Amino acid sequence: MRHREPPAFLTGQPLFSQLDLKRLIFPLVVEQVLAITVGMIDTVMISNVGEAAVSGVSLVDMVSNVIISIFAALATGGAVVAAQFIGSRNYDEARESANQLVMVMGLISVVITALALAFKRPLMELLFGHIEPDVMASSVTYLTITGLSYPFLAVYNGCAALFRSNGNSRISMKISIIMNLINLVGNSILIFGFRMGVTGAALATLAARVTAAVVIFCLLRHPDNVIRISFSRRTRFRPHLVRRILGIGIPNGLENSFFQFGRVLVLGIISSFGTVQIAANAVANNLSGLGCIPGQAMNLAMITVVGQCVGARDYPQADWFAKKLMRITYLVTAALNFVILCALPLLLNIYNLAGTLSADTLDLAYRLVFIHNGMAILIWPLAFTLPNALRAANDVRFTMGISIFSMLAFRLVSSYVMGIQLQMGAIGVWVAMILDWLFRSVCFAARFLSGKWKVTAERVQHQSVS
Repeated sequence: MRHREPPAFLTGQPLFSQLDLKRLIFPLVVEQVLAITVGMIDTVMISNVGEAAVSGVSLVDMVSNVIISIFAALATGGAVVAAQFIGSRNYDEARESANQLVMVMGLISVVITALALAFKRPLMELLFGHIEPDVMASSVTYLTITGLSYPFLAVYNGCAALFRSNGNSRISMKISIIMNLINLVGNSILIFGFRMGVTGAALATLAARVTAAVVIFCLLRHPDNVIRISFSRRTRFRPHLVRRILGIGIPNGLENSFFQFGRVLVLGIISSFGTVQIAANAVANNLSGLGCIPGQAMNLAMITVVGQCVGARDYPQADWFAKKLMRITYLVTAALNFVILCALPLLLNIYNLAGTLSADTLDLAYRLVFIHNGMAILIWPLAFTLPNALRAANDVRFTMGISIFSMLAFRLVSSYVMGIQLQMGAIGVWVAMILDWLFRSVCFAARFLSGKWKVTAERVQHQSVS
């Protein structure tokens, strides 16, 4: 395939060569593949324990995703600030922003962990209402153990984002490989060897996350890194940097957490349909996530590439690279989802190797994945990858407003109407999700093409300099 080089109207030399983009994107794709496929293997392993275990773990995963989204949002705020400082060649402030990010994420994660563990059962009852006792037992066990990993997961997210902001995504890829190997080996030993079921799966997850956090934290302290953390007795909070990080992280956190919380509420609707639909939804979530791998990788790449262009105040390059990354995302997303849809019967059979899932569960999972992945080819990148270009340019309030409104007006309300009122069940809920995507796509595409995000970016850059 012939590569398009930056056009002559761009100012100066391209900030990212073709080789730079490959070095950034390829490890991100590998990392996302590992995250999704290991999650699938996790579900396959737990499915051998029974549908109640699959359902209980899937409910906790939805709660954890809300918490993880907060960590990811804060990490994004730090990554954007660090990338912009790198783009402006202000490396001292880039390193100081790294210290501030890790301190802020550490404090916030400890508070969140304490609350989640103190109110775990009331939290599950509040979000999912009346669920079957064996599902609730699995949920509480899994949340109790994996909840201890939240501070470590926060540190890992923050450190990984800082490495990526400098274009170094290989570190997080390598650590992700280690983390997932620990998780898989731990699952194999504890679930199948010691017959520990959900407890075994949770302990394996805890061990993997603790190891990953310790390793990446130590690596980020190395003096050869452009961005590094160096805590000492004289390390203090720097209010102007914290405000700048939180200025991106809080709106992004509200957007992400509201999105994930909305998904939890939607899952609460699905949980009222019974164990079969909960289990089908869990399996479909795993398989549908495969089709989003390119987009998830490009989401992270957008932050680094557009963030550095904005930091250099080279908006023509920011515009050009954003469009280039979107073309790549669409091409790979279409190819991957086509393969997944063709191989779907085989993939579903893998989930039922032990014969613990019913025919109704597998049939419903098939239809849900077909809805999701078929539409992902057309609109997922616009709905979720393109807004990261806006976030990297500090246009976070617009993305937050659109995302929250879309979640309320389309995913939640439409899920209730189609899922319950029209008695379409889980299928109605997933159709409502597509309506949410469609609205986001139109709004974000219009915002990007209007160029208003460049005005916002320039205003913030001017304020930071002055």
